[in-house]
Amino acid sequence: MRVEAGRMAGSFPQEAISRKTLRHETVLVLALSLGASGVSALISFIGSVTRPESLGSQAANLNSSAAPGRPWLDLAWQLFGISTALVPVALVAHLLLREGSGVRDIGFDGRRPWPDLGRGALVAAGIGSTGLAFYLAMQAAGFNLTVVPESLPNVWWKFPVLILSAVQNSVLEEVIVVGYLLRRLGQLGWTPTAALAASSVLRGSYHLYQGIGGFVGNMVMGVVFVLLYRRWGRVGPLVVAHALLDIGAFLGYALLAGKVGWLPTV
Repeated sequence: MRVEAGRMAGSFPQEAISRKTLRHETVLVLALSLGASGVSALISFIGSVTRPESLGSQAANLNSSAAPGRPWLDLAWQLFGISTALVPVALVAHLLLREGSGVRDIGFDGRRPWPDLGRGALVAAGIGSTGLAFYLAMQAAGFNLTVVPESLPNVWWKFPVLILSAVQNSVLEEVIVVGYLLRRLGQLGWTPTAALAASSVLRGSYHLYQGIGGFVGNMVMGVVFVLLYRRWGRVGPLVVAHALLDIGAFLGYALLAGKVGWLPTV
């Protein structure tokens, strides 16, 4: 049986991927990840607005116990949820390698750690205070649910799990919604403006469970992140910024809830 020399060496020739294949691939990636989250958030939002209570009196719980009263089982569920949520990122990395590129081409690597950290910290500082003020205003006006960033039990793994959850959120969202999606939409012939709109609306959609404020605020953040990605050519700073924002929200709520009057609680 004849086998080509290149294949015996383990190197397969690169084949052009059709637009139809790329289109199907993109739909499947989103259906397995944040596109499905967007549909889930929409259903949740419909459920919230059709309840007799106002949005402001309802709560959106993020990091909650999966096994109350059983801390080790709870920890296992928390780590399972965090790790499985990153499977779409691994899939995206595989798909990019298949086409002959990789996550390095979207700037998700360790080549520039200090510039990524510095830029990410600056972005987080700029967005953090503005985003908090916008959330408080929307919640007070009745356009947003009361967001409960965490309600985990006071056990030793609480803060490490919250940090891991924040990092997972940032990697999943920035790699898929910015780096991967913009690359695929460009290959499919979308204009830069249309791709920016799609990315930012998608980001807003899967935050709709928080209310109108969550949708609008995250859509605006999506526009900013796409523009910064196009300027820097890297998702690394965006992952850092997003992680710092979520860490601040999760740990800040854990430390301040019930102790300061300006922070809404349930």
